[in-house]
Amino acid sequence: MGANDVMVIEDPVARIAAVDIVLQGWINVSRVSMKMPDGALVERHVEDHGPGVAVLPYDGKRRTALLISQPRAAVMLGGDTSILEVIAGRLDAADPATRICAEAMEEAGVKLSSLEHVVCLWTMPSISTERLDLFLAPYTIADQIGQGGGCDDEHENIMVHELPLARLAQDADNGRLLDAKTLILVQALRLRKPDLFA
Repeated sequence: MGANDVMVIEDPVARIAAVDIVLQGWINVSRVSMKMPDGALVERHVEDHGPGVAVLPYDGKRRTALLISQPRAAVMLGGDTSILEVIAGRLDAADPATRICAEAMEEAGVKLSSLEHVVCLWTMPSISTERLDLFLAPYTIADQIGQGGGCDDEHENIMVHELPLARLAQDADNGRLLDAKTLILVQALRLRKPDLFA
């Protein structure tokens, strides 16, 4: 190759060769055959339960935030009894902002009127199609108008926790916020409104 020659490097990409549905229900599981850039045909399994939404409501005046806890089979199988989480739910074909406001009332009894979108992220790109819209939202005592607790017919058994932002910051720093979406939203609030944590 001479000094004036340009090397062209093709950037091959993987592609889906076949999709076989293994399980259809509350979640869907597929066996996916992928043709990799090197020509290899590999098998992957993908879980799909649709996109979701999550929010961290915070009271800037009282420097608190609303979180929830509920029985989680996966967490219990993983060795923990419960974890703190931000309010979250499935999108169910609704607008993300509308859906998360409904979830906030259902799970925590709080009426949200102003939302700040943080990101729409892949939660676990290695095995899931789930994308999650994350929000921050201010609230006041006057906005706490419902009981929360989740849907009775879904047996969610949600407990609502109003916690100091300073404690959440300490928990984040000490590795005690064990739910990824919760850790991301607490850190996002710290970056955007550091005075609330002073």
